Amino acid sequence: MNKTRKNDVHPVARADAGELTITGLVSYRLQLVGNLMSRSAAMHYRRRFDVSLWEWRTIALLGARPDQTLNELAKVVDLDKGLASRVISALAERGLVQRRADEQDARAVRLSLSPAGGKLYKQLIKAAAARNDAFLKALTPEEWAVLDRALVKLEQVGRASIEEEKQLAASEGPPKSPSK
Repeated sequence: MNKTRKNDVHPVARADAGELTITGLVSYRLQLVGNLMSRSAAMHYRRRFDVSLWEWRTIALLGARPDQTLNELAKVVDLDKGLASRVISALAERGLVQRRADEQDARAVRLSLSPAGGKLYKQLIKAAAARNDAFLKALTPEEWAVLDRALVKLEQVGRASIEEEKQLAASEGPPKSPSK
């Protein structure tokens, strides 16, 4: 296997063998593809089910893992608690999510799908599976296996990078203003 050294730039990240550009960054490419997939999903779920992308994700997570707190849900979705609260409130007003007090923590609220939310969840998951199949048809099984392994590795590196940045920020203090 041809591996690059740690300080080498991967040949794919070069633009016409010149200097690295933003479009050659793996994070840019992944974000672009993710945004395209998310935007098309948002349009699809709004048109077919009258739910926003965040509502769809919330319903999907509560359908897969019922009885979560708002904090747990916000963490899994990687969503600001304030925005997660607004999404939950909108879904509750529509009768799709139920809230109940947490027996162990009086400040916490447990969330689950209502019967109507459960019915919508089944429809959404069926639509999501069809969309997923359409994306997977663009790849051979071998290409998907390689991509899946690569995504696992990139997720691990991303999480480690976040932890490293947190540690560096804590040890270095606030950033200094650039010199003029």
